[in-house]
Amino acid sequence: MQPSQCTCGQPLFFENSRCLSCGAEVAYDPLHQKLGAVMAVGAGLWSVCGESLDPPPLFRLCAHRSTASSCNWLVPASDPYAVCLSCRLTRTVPPLDRPRNAARLLHLETAKRRVLSMLQRLGLPLTPMGRDAEQGLAFDFLESLPGKPGVMTGHTGGVITLNVAEADDDYREQNRESLREPYRTVIGHIRHELGHYYWDILVRDTAWRDPFRQVFGDERADYGEALKRHYAEGPTADWTSTCISSYAASHPWEDWAETWAHYLHIRSTLETAMLYRLDISQSPVRSTPFTAEVVRSLPLPPATPEAVDTFLEWINAWIRLTAVLNETARSMGQPDTYPFVINGPLVAKLFFVHRVVQGDGAAKIALADTVAVPVVV
Repeated sequence: MQPSQCTCGQPLFFENSRCLSCGAEVAYDPLHQKLGAVMAVGAGLWSVCGESLDPPPLFRLCAHRSTASSCNWLVPASDPYAVCLSCRLTRTVPPLDRPRNAARLLHLETAKRRVLSMLQRLGLPLTPMGRDAEQGLAFDFLESLPGKPGVMTGHTGGVITLNVAEADDDYREQNRESLREPYRTVIGHIRHELGHYYWDILVRDTAWRDPFRQVFGDERADYGEALKRHYAEGPTADWTSTCISSYAASHPWEDWAETWAHYLHIRSTLETAMLYRLDISQSPVRSTPFTAEVVRSLPLPPATPEAVDTFLEWINAWIRLTAVLNETARSMGQPDTYPFVINGPLVAKLFFVHRVVQGDGAAKIALADTVAVPVVV
């Protein structure tokens, strides 16, 4: 997201629906991926203040703006829908008359909107299941109710289910500790489950499948048995040499989903650091940079040397940036911002994900466009 300002000069942030200084209505334009103050132009229509296009595009406010979702997205005036794309992807919400559920839904929807905005910038397909039953996407936000089966967070057939209790800090922390996870967030869950969805869309029946098996393993291995073994016996002793997390070592699908989530974590955070002009060029942090050698053995069509170099500059900047972010968090007595170790085999997997995202009708954004590093390292 580009840093945004209200017409009065007040900084605006992605979750804002009103300027805290002048009180102007604020909304996100998903067509042009811009956040700004909006003004009513009559007949329920709005335009973004300061719009340079002539005539300016017209929108309606999402009908969920005044509900528990507090959605600040706009709906193009030409669309026949009352709610925005993000809200249309939500198929089920928990009973809002039950304790905490309204606040939980706000947390979940806010995280989902941030994740979806990144997917839009990457050019990845986002089709509601109501429009495409075969390849569409839907979110079910469900609560575990007394006397009924518990809700498991997961993905199947384009439907991402999230247990709404994941929005509760105490629930997340309890599960993080019991499962020995270094990191557990709602955004992390959404990005991980979207990894499973996009594996089905971008890899499963495509030319990427066989290379996937060479890099991540054969997904035809029994998934249920693999998870049983993981929870009963734990990960293999050498999981840190090839995987980003112990859970990634349980099955090739989970390795892909975890790597996909981290690709989005890294790309989104670096993009934010660059756009906000964060400069750590004088940082004393030094590390041995990754070189093209780590991706040369991948079973992929050759990439240009420039594309490889730019990707590696991005990864090497990430290593430096996270060292600074982790030290900053420790100074506040907080857990590490990024409690993971990236090694050569993982860089290769991240590059594989990057190639899938960049290719065949998906993103056409060059990495250089998003990480031209004022995060100078």
